[in-house]
Amino acid sequence: MNPVTIFDSTLRDGAQGTGISFSLEDKLAAVRLLDQVGIQYVEAGNPGSNPKDQEFFHRAAGLSLRHAQLVSFGSTRRKNSLPQEDANLAAILAADTACCSIFGKCSKFHVDHVLETSYEENFRMIEESCRFLKDHGRTVFFDAEHFFDGWKEDEEFAWEALKAAMRGGADLLCLCDTNGGTFPGEAEAIVGQVVRRVSLPVAVHFHEDCGMATANSVLSVKAGASQVQGTLLGFGERCGNANLSAIIPDLQLKLGIPCIPQEELLHLTHHARELAAIANVDLPAWMPYVGENAFAHKAGMHAAAVLKAPRSFEQVDPYLVGNTRRFPASEISGKAVVLEKVKRIFPHVSVDSQEARALLRELKDLESGGYQFEGADASFELLVRKRLRPFPPFFELLYYHIYTDYSDGKDRGASATVKVRVGGEIQLMAAEGNGPVNALDKALRKALELFYPVLSQVKLTDYKVRVLDSKSATAAGVRVLITSSDGEHAFTTVGVSGDVVAASWKALEDSMEYLLLKAEVSGKE
Repeated sequence: MNPVTIFDSTLRDGAQGTGISFSLEDKLAAVRLLDQVGIQYVEAGNPGSNPKDQEFFHRAAGLSLRHAQLVSFGSTRRKNSLPQEDANLAAILAADTACCSIFGKCSKFHVDHVLETSYEENFRMIEESCRFLKDHGRTVFFDAEHFFDGWKEDEEFAWEALKAAMRGGADLLCLCDTNGGTFPGEAEAIVGQVVRRVSLPVAVHFHEDCGMATANSVLSVKAGASQVQGTLLGFGERCGNANLSAIIPDLQLKLGIPCIPQEELLHLTHHARELAAIANVDLPAWMPYVGENAFAHKAGMHAAAVLKAPRSFEQVDPYLVGNTRRFPASEISGKAVVLEKVKRIFPHVSVDSQEARALLRELKDLESGGYQFEGADASFELLVRKRLRPFPPFFELLYYHIYTDYSDGKDRGASATVKVRVGGEIQLMAAEGNGPVNALDKALRKALELFYPVLSQVKLTDYKVRVLDSKSATAAGVRVLITSSDGEHAFTTVGVSGDVVAASWKALEDSMEYLLLKAEVSGKE
């Protein structure tokens, strides 16, 4: 099949998603990233809506892009006015992009109840706005807003809106499922009808309100659409936009339809995580293709099958999208999973060895008591090393004390005192923090850094607490996950106790031991 172009709206439609806010520098970084991915069109903002987007287009003019064309976005002229007097159209021209995208109404309902004008005026707004931009040398993409709903309301009305755009010289017609209520069978049928009736390229723009955006996009391509619009991570208003990080591999790997350069598809997971970092959001672990768990096999039977034949439980090779296969260790893991993880540390351990069987039993016992190793690989590695190749402890806790100050209704922080033994020496250290765990972390680090300077590199970056038995209320056990970083790598450790501070200590202790062990193994001091 012919190639499909990709139109990314992360910086315009995606920025309308709740919790998403891009600074000017964020937007510039995102454009560079999307260009690297191989996206052909990047809809970078609405210059008529805010000064930041106006400044962005001014700054973006100096970008050197290999693949992407920047697209400015806006509406058709206001009703009962002239295009040359319209501030929004003027802002689109001022953005100075070769390509622009304008939206117009394709639904009788919206013309009647939102726009509140005549049908004839609505068609004139579309035609005249397209012609105005074309007369100024722009490539014009017409966003047929609410097209699918409008087509189902009154097919002829929606068709007349498209004809108005074509009379105005539009270069592409984008059929928009603005409310996200269209189902795959409807999308395929309607797109097919439009493609057969027009000579222009047809694009599609779906929203995720009914969970159909990916399926709708793929079937629309099969029906003849030559461009898919969406956002790389599915950001967008309400439930989000069509997720391009799923659609691109669907088209390219499953259907053999080229979208982006093959060499960049091999880095898709990395690019997706970079964009999540720019947006300051967590990339959902369950996201298809690029999520951390996209190729994670937890159940023992599944994992054993994948180790024999990956196709048994994987649609594609994770390498093809730059992801990796994972075998999270848990209470439902079989010997094959545990052995696979153990072999990365001790390659010569046999699946039928007493060590492997004993380790699996201990793992299941610990997880039945509340431990969770699938999200704490550092604690799992420590467990393996301690059981299979015991090593002398790096330090011994003698005691710790936590003091909190809450008076006059104000939280005044906490302080901690830690006493540890390292070899034959004892060290007592105190520290203050903004909470008991922060204070404990600082005190322990100060005590150990005197003996192990490498610990000065470690920073606590994330802290999660989960109550394990809500029926027990304040007597419930808790699980604490602590993520630490040495500046290059992040690692997570876990602790479980009936007391949140005790659980936190266990996780902190593991984090220190893990780094010291890695430093020792690699020959560092």
